[in-house]
Amino acid sequence: MERSPLTDSQRLIVVSNRVAVPKARGAAGAQGGLAGALNAALKQHEGVWFGWSGEDGAGETGNVTTYDDDGVTIATIDLSEQDVGEYYNGYANATLWPLFHYRLDLARFERETGKGYERVNESFAEHVAPFIGEDDLVWVHDYHLLPLGERLRSRGFGNRIGFFLHTPWPPSRLLVSLPYHERLVRTMLHYDLIGFQTGEWLSSFLHYCREELGAQVDEGTGRIDFEGRTTTARAYPIGIDWDQFSALGETGEARQAAQRVLSSTRRRIAMIGVDRLDYSKGLPERLDGISRFFDRRPESVRDLVFIQIAPPSREDVESYQEIRAELERKAGHINGAQSEVDMVPVRYVNRGYGHAELHGFFRASKIGLVTPLRDGMNLVAKEYVAAQDPEDPGVLVLSRFAGAAAQLDCDGSGAVLVNPHSPDDLAHAIGTALDMPLAERRRRYEAMIGTVRDDNVQAWTANFLGDLRCTRPV
Repeated sequence: MERSPLTDSQRLIVVSNRVAVPKARGAAGAQGGLAGALNAALKQHEGVWFGWSGEDGAGETGNVTTYDDDGVTIATIDLSEQDVGEYYNGYANATLWPLFHYRLDLARFERETGKGYERVNESFAEHVAPFIGEDDLVWVHDYHLLPLGERLRSRGFGNRIGFFLHTPWPPSRLLVSLPYHERLVRTMLHYDLIGFQTGEWLSSFLHYCREELGAQVDEGTGRIDFEGRTTTARAYPIGIDWDQFSALGETGEARQAAQRVLSSTRRRIAMIGVDRLDYSKGLPERLDGISRFFDRRPESVRDLVFIQIAPPSREDVESYQEIRAELERKAGHINGAQSEVDMVPVRYVNRGYGHAELHGFFRASKIGLVTPLRDGMNLVAKEYVAAQDPEDPGVLVLSRFAGAAAQLDCDGSGAVLVNPHSPDDLAHAIGTALDMPLAERRRRYEAMIGTVRDDNVQAWTANFLGDLRCTRPV
């Protein structure tokens, strides 16, 4: 049994925007690998998971509901309609999200949403405080709660507090476009340990701390000394729950899903993409590349069918409504130009599926397209590899700007890396994957499968918490 990163006297307090509560807003997929790994750690130490309930009402922020979930205390806070608009739809998803994904053109800088973001973080600190004991480890997650550590410190908490960012961290030349960027990063330096998905995002953060704040930075250890405090920043690539996801492949649901693809493609090779409906995922650019491929090889409409699964997200944000309309238009254009009477080249599905069904879809698809313009990690890439038949594996076409590329490139012998901004590059990569012989597909699969299996979400959890436990409380 893996040694626990916590002592017997310590509990784990996890704080995130969303909690693995059924029907919570934004909680689609929350019962997946990350939630499972955190739940396992929480159960081991009778921990607490605190976050937004997903409810927004006309009343004030602050109604907290608690219940026991197999030894884990789930505590959720309601937010007012105003706070949802300013903190969640506003600053988090209309300012930080586009900025952190290098989309400065889409970022909205509004004073009121910034105030709402700070107000909700203060409310989170106020309402999670009663759940935190003296020896507890506190683990805060993602861009919604960047200032929360400082808010807890201001209330006198000397606990070890860690933070993990699930998105990219932008270069300094982009971050400085954010009003009050220095104040935001200063609040982050109240954490004992900050985790990033890749070395690239880590380097960008250390560069900002050194050049913009004047902090003393040790690049080798990730130690940051600033105004009498010490913070450590490191890269912790997140993984999938290998055991859980692999077991799904043995279910009837997964087998039926695979058969649905195989029986409906009429002997054509299936190429699949599974992404939230989000501009960071490069979906319009992906369809441009597919269109270019079929323009060059129109006969391939009888050899290849592309299946894009894109469940909607953040439908209250205008830019997400626009991307949905654009995708529908582009998919319709390709089908109008390339379809035969008895078949279409693109199937665009605007709904979500469970993990077992996705395993089956991945297994039946001989090409996986994971081509975000910028992504913190993108676990779909690892799930696609994990679902493959070792004897007859598919080919992963992966954006070089996805965090997963750092692990799955495998010195050029793993995923086929692509520039998602270039229709020519993507069209060429699709052709390469379609024509790839079995022996090369096997070599590439074998190069990737070890890291997918071993660098799993349980190892990620243990590594982060083990390092957090070894930091010195402020």
